[in-house]
Amino acid sequence: MNRLAIVVIGLMLCSACGERAGNSEQKGKQDAVNVGADKDEHGCIGSAGYTWSKLKNDCIQIFDAGFRLNPVAIEKDKEVISAFVLMSNDQSKIELFLPDDDQHSILLNKTGDLIYGNDTYRYDAKKSVLYVKDQVAYKGNVE
Repeated sequence: MNRLAIVVIGLMLCSACGERAGNSEQKGKQDAVNVGADKDEHGCIGSAGYTWSKLKNDCIQIFDAGFRLNPVAIEKDKEVISAFVLMSNDQSKIELFLPDDDQHSILLNKTGDLIYGNDTYRYDAKKSVLYVKDQVAYKGNVE
């Protein structure tokens, strides 16, 4: 008799666990549907790290496609938010992706030997330095 009671209780416990697992699996499927629902006007999925590039005319992951520039002035106990530079294949233009900028990105034309700029921004690709209003703001790790 004790054996039968143990088997019945064991089966009840297993079926209860199986039901919870099924509910969890169903919830996981619902969550999977919502992932990627944050497409922008170009179809880029921000939650997957994609952003629109005017230069490439495509969705890119800037941290893979671009070159990282870190801020020169780093405040203590603040997170470091990098800028990124993406260069055109023919090296005639660059696209800047800056943190805390109202614009999505900024296109700069070549103005000299690997120098790109406009009235506000100037990027020296040889030194990997981005100047904002003639002040060094970001630097890359060039060895």
